Order: sequence, then C-alpha cells, then structure tokens
Amino acid sequence: MKFDRRSFVAAFFALGTALTVTSSSFAQTAGKDYTLITPAQPSDDPAKIEVLEFFSYGCPHCSDFHPLISAWSAKLPTDVVFKRVPITFGRAAWANIAKLYYTLETTGDLAKLDGDVFKAIHGERINMFDEKTLTEWVVKKGVDPKKFADTFNSFGVMSKVKRGDQLAQAYRIQGVPAIAVDGKYLVGGKDFTEQLAISDKMIAKARSEKSGKK
Repeated sequence: MKFDRRSFVAAFFALGTALTVTSSSFAQTAGKDYTLITPAQPSDDPAKIEVLEFFSYGCPHCSDFHPLISAWSAKLPTDVVFKRVPITFGRAAWANIAKLYYTLETTGDLAKLDGDVFKAIHGERINMFDEKTLTEWVVKKGVDPKKFADTFNSFGVMSKVKRGDQLAQAYRIQGVPAIAVDGKYLVGGKDFTEQLAISDKMIAKARSEKSGKK
C-alpha cells in the first residue's frame, strides 16, 4: 500500500486533537471552571450530591437559562438532589418574586406556573414585583386567592426567603444564575451549555469523593 504523507499528517493531528479534547473533558481547573466554596457548606442529606441553582425570576439571564436547566435537571441520576434557591440580593422588588416562588411551591402550583412567571416578567412586561399585580395574575391562572394570600404572607415563606439570602451569602454568590455542587464547588463557564457541562463533571467529582476515590 502506498504511503500517503499528507493523509498520515492529517490523521496524526486529528488524533492529537481528539486526545486533547478527551483529556480536557475530564479535567477541570480551579479558578476557571469552578471556584472552591470556603468553607464548604453542609447539605440536607450528606448521602446525596446536592446541586443548587441560585436564581431570580427578575433576572433575564435566569429566564433564558430556565428551559435548559429544567431539561438538564430532569435527567440527573438518583444520587443527585437538585434544588432551586430564589434570592433577592437585598432588592425589595426581588423579595416579592422570591416569595412568589415559595408560595407556588407550597400551594402545589409551581410546576404549572414556573415558566409562565418568567414569561410574564420578561415577555409580557407584567409588573410581578408588585404584590397586588402578581396576586391578580396568579388568581387569573387558577390559583385559589385565599390560599395564595395566606401562604404568601406566612412566616414559613418569609423564613425561606431569608434562608435563601443567607445561603447566597454563605456560597458567596455574586450573580445569577449560579450553580453550586455539593456545597464545595461554584460552577463557572463562558455560556449556559458549558456551565451545565462543567456541572456534570463536578457532580462526577463529588461522587468520586463520596466513594473515597481520588
């Protein structure tokens, strides 16, 4: 068989590129791909790998990210627990929509209206930051008005909002959307796709650490 130098060189560089991609897919760099959370934060269930998404309905980037992370989180393995944490960054306008999230979660209406809240704020430009306006909106969507009002202003909901902001401080969240893995790693990434890809790698890393592997 005749030796084709050009084909050999092309194949050599293709192999080198493939090896580079394969190697980089398993390697994450601290300070670039992720930031260590110091001190590490405890999770509700140490036996599980806890993944937190810090977000706000008021954030346009969170709105864009929502369908992607919803699809991603729906496919997570059973040893991973995914939780969302609406935070306020001390903004009064974001406090009401954080309360809205926990209220819908409590009344059982979150799955039905979650995406609609983003759409109302960023697509329809409805002032969901105002309690009266957001209440009228959810009632039109079929939520029981008394149940909603009682829950929205309850101690339990207020406590969850406060706890969310405390978590954001403990995790040193500077912007949203942000993903934290197992209380140890704050995920980086130049775009949403990379952010989720790195999250997968950090979940694998956390799983190895829990099993005692290096």
